[in-house]
Amino acid sequence: MAQFDALGTIYDDFAQTPFRRYLELPSVAGALGEVSGLCVLDLGCGTGLHSRTLARAGAARVVGTDVSPGMLEHARVAERHHPLGVDYVEAPLPDAFTGLFDLVLSVYVMPYAADRAELDALCAQAYAALKPGGRLVALPANPGLSTSPGYYSPYGFSLTFEAPLADASRIVLHMGSETISARFWTRHTLDTALAGAGFGSVRAVPHRVSPEGEEALGADFWRPYLEQPHALILEAERPGAVSGRPDS
Repeated sequence: MAQFDALGTIYDDFAQTPFRRYLELPSVAGALGEVSGLCVLDLGCGTGLHSRTLARAGAARVVGTDVSPGMLEHARVAERHHPLGVDYVEAPLPDAFTGLFDLVLSVYVMPYAADRAELDALCAQAYAALKPGGRLVALPANPGLSTSPGYYSPYGFSLTFEAPLADASRIVLHMGSETISARFWTRHTLDTALAGAGFGSVRAVPHRVSPEGEEALGADFWRPYLEQPHALILEAERPGAVSGRPDS
């Protein structure tokens, strides 16, 4: 997507914010569970932030894929400077990767499906990449997000909306002077799209704040976000043999 090609530096800067460091990254890590020895696809990898985190956590193989050449180039530059063995592949994922992965991570990708057909295709792509028993962890926009002006400003971003919110309603993410356009999907539509691709056992996973985040900023700072996060964490499983399940 052209809107992302020039945003690599902004995304990496945002990765250093307390929200990302103390809430988003720990929340994603908690949903993924133990990744050591697993083959993981970062679907919609952007600048490769999560790909690099997965590699450092001991994943046996990490592949990042994205539709934005600008984002992929940013990720490849980071890999050249600090090699971790991550492969970055331009989307759509080649057939050679079908059924290869224990885990697929898809952070903030579902919101960029412009219509239901694109949402269905994204879910089908994630399903096809997984081994039987493999898991998808995805972060779409939260159907229960707050529409109050400035609600998320303490966390380094803000959202504006088309009202009333409904399937494919436009959401605009504001990060400093930059804006990114995305789409809202109801929980029914998200669940239906995942089920239609073949996934079972779809469930929401709670966000978590790291102990360092609690100590640095206090529980009161994080409480509004935890009550109405802007993103939902969904876990879905491709039926079959158990693979890559997080510790309970």
